[in-house]
Amino acid sequence: MPGKCKLWKNCIKCLAQINKMTEIPKDAVRCLDKGFVRLVDSMGGDDAIVQAARVSYGKGTSKVSQDRGLIRYLMRHRHTTPFEMVEFKFHCKMPIFVARQWVRHRTANINEYSLRYSEARDEFYYPEPKQIQFQSALNKQGRSGNVPKQLTDKVLKYFKEISERSFDMYKELNEAGLARELIRAILPVNLYTEWYWKNDLHNLLHFIGLRSDSHAQYEIRIYSDAMADAVKEVAPSAWEAYQDYVVSGLRFSRIERGLLEQRLPDRVIDDILEDIAYQITATLHNNKPRETEDLFILYKKQGGIDSLDDFELKWSSGEIEIGNVRELREFKTKLKRLKK
Repeated sequence: MPGKCKLWKNCIKCLAQINKMTEIPKDAVRCLDKGFVRLVDSMGGDDAIVQAARVSYGKGTSKVSQDRGLIRYLMRHRHTTPFEMVEFKFHCKMPIFVARQWVRHRTANINEYSLRYSEARDEFYYPEPKQIQFQSALNKQGRSGNVPKQLTDKVLKYFKEISERSFDMYKELNEAGLARELIRAILPVNLYTEWYWKNDLHNLLHFIGLRSDSHAQYEIRIYSDAMADAVKEVAPSAWEAYQDYVVSGLRFSRIERGLLEQRLPDRVIDDILEDIAYQITATLHNNKPRETEDLFILYKKQGGIDSLDDFELKWSSGEIEIGNVRELREFKTKLKRLKK
């Protein structure tokens, strides 16, 4: 009898642990029907990127604006090493088929829930009806189109049938004492797993760039978007630069640049260069105010071609935007290379 009581207590303890693992942590972002992403820890942020870039000084600059400018420069010129100094550790729970797609990014440190050592949990992913679509005719890796309700119901019915039946078989074999490392193979890939996943910011941004893209599979996109929110909070300037130069930026191939050089009229480039001259002048004046009589001279030094009267007219309009001087000058150099 004492032995049975002890066994019963162990079973209760085991069930309590399993129930605890099936709960979604309070600080986690819910993903899909039973999954989540939780930022466990992070090391560094925008300041760590700047400090790594200015290693010879041993510390960053005193102004946030200067740190932001340096981060944008690093991102613009693809100097990636400083971004690797920032690290994120996530606790994630996802269907196995999502995890297998996720693990293709081989730059992370991962420790996954082991079905060889531990018992499987009765948790399976069932898609929302609106996510059940036909195979895309244009994208072999995608889905599209509305599915009739009758067929949608059948898909969900099959999902639940195979999940419940396979788990019953697994449970039966597990109770019979069969090796878990073998009988786990019965379970389908919509079974939930979880892991701790640690990666540096550079590779995490690459992951997000691919997996938050509109062409990525919906199920993994949800997790990528949740991790993106963590990056925005920990390293806001790095995230801003990533959006500006990687997500929303454009790079041209040699052929594409050749077409621009042939087809883009010089007058259009000259108009843009003139706008840049005004922007650089306004930015320099904003950073270090000049006397009114010195502004036209400063504008001319930036390559401006307007007369004094035209300059005073445009300047007084108050519609000139300020920017980053280094960025504007780099853009100016690129434009000049497009002129015939």
